[in-house]
Amino acid sequence: MNLEEALAAPAELVAPRLLGASLTHAGVTVRLTEVEAYAGAADPGSHAYRGRTKRNDVMFGPAGHLYVYFTYGMHTCANIVCGEEGTASACLVRAGEIIDGKEIARERRLGARDRELARGPARLCQALAIRLEDNGAALDGEGFELHLDEPVASYETGPRVGLRGAPERPWRFWIPGEATVSVYRPAKRLEKRPERLL
Repeated sequence: MNLEEALAAPAELVAPRLLGASLTHAGVTVRLTEVEAYAGAADPGSHAYRGRTKRNDVMFGPAGHLYVYFTYGMHTCANIVCGEEGTASACLVRAGEIIDGKEIARERRLGARDRELARGPARLCQALAIRLEDNGAALDGEGFELHLDEPVASYETGPRVGLRGAPERPWRFWIPGEATVSVYRPAKRLEKRPERLL
């Protein structure tokens, strides 16, 4: 079974399968310890909830590619596209353990403790040198390699981090006891603007 076939399932089913998988790029390999599932049009938390756009187009493509986006004007985050082609579905890679290329990762993440090198989606992208230009890259092609190892023996689930859309869904998956798993933070409540006096 090739990578596209292995990932051709809904995001909430693919996500636990990605735990323990290794992702390699630019001299660094990360063992994934935490991911989040996003289910396109059926998921208010997904970038594809309101349909296909230039930004999210890769999410509708074949499984086994990277969907990379820029957030908060400073951070790059990466998702592994999954599901059937034509239906948006992806898994955000939230955290991992550096298992090869640790010195390179330390240079990219100056001053970070080893457990923090790829703890959180933006840090993971920094450690792997994933840039916006990598959007659409194949994960079994030149430059990127994703290897699905044996499924992990156990995992835990909970709400996704910082989401206002469908915050109750337990679609964050992580390996229990892993020091690299990020801290859960709910979305900040939006403050109501004071009513204007006429």
